[in-house]
Amino acid sequence: TLEYVWRPQRRGFIRNTLRAGECDLVLGVPTSLELVAATRPYYRSTYVFVYRKDAKFDVRSFDDPVLHELKIGVHLVGDDGANTPPAHALSSRGVVGNLRGYMLYGDYAQPNPPARILDAVASGEIDLAIVWGPLAGYFAPKLNVPMEIVPVTPQVDVPFLPFVYDISMGVRREDTALKAEVDSILDLRRGEVNAILDEYGVPRAGLAPRGEQP
Repeated sequence: TLEYVWRPQRRGFIRNTLRAGECDLVLGVPTSLELVAATRPYYRSTYVFVYRKDAKFDVRSFDDPVLHELKIGVHLVGDDGANTPPAHALSSRGVVGNLRGYMLYGDYAQPNPPARILDAVASGEIDLAIVWGPLAGYFAPKLNVPMEIVPVTPQVDVPFLPFVYDISMGVRREDTALKAEVDSILDLRRGEVNAILDEYGVPRAGLAPRGEQP
């Protein structure tokens, strides 16, 4: 019997769900996540720039000089100020004083807390946000102003800060039979999986060859 278990995706998520026996399979985990046995990737996505279509700029790269002049929103992971990859990329280029942090997890008494950063772009509170692609692909089209969604470049910052990640499903490490079964289903129903990703607006990059995932 199929059952769904819903929990906020905060720190300790895997410990409180998969490892606690509340579920057997977790969707949407990085293929490199060592806390689980990851299936084959079922998509690869990227961080993206999000800004209004009527903006007076056209940002495509972390190296664009205009980033020094814009109000830029980035996600913060926790109260300790842990940074996401885009924040590190901007900091390494001296883009610091014009950044605004938005909590990735936020207040779960409010609907869709990670999307607050996109609301800020729509309202003009910030000029541009840099967020994980699937978040932007789903929420940006629902805003009251048209948005531009642009994959960031480069895909990997020197020496090794990737912005593109392969995404898998995760099972407990000892559940080898379940992992093999899910891998088989993902291969068999690849077209249906891709159709669902399209429906939810997930921006996708080509999957890396096996063994080359970041």
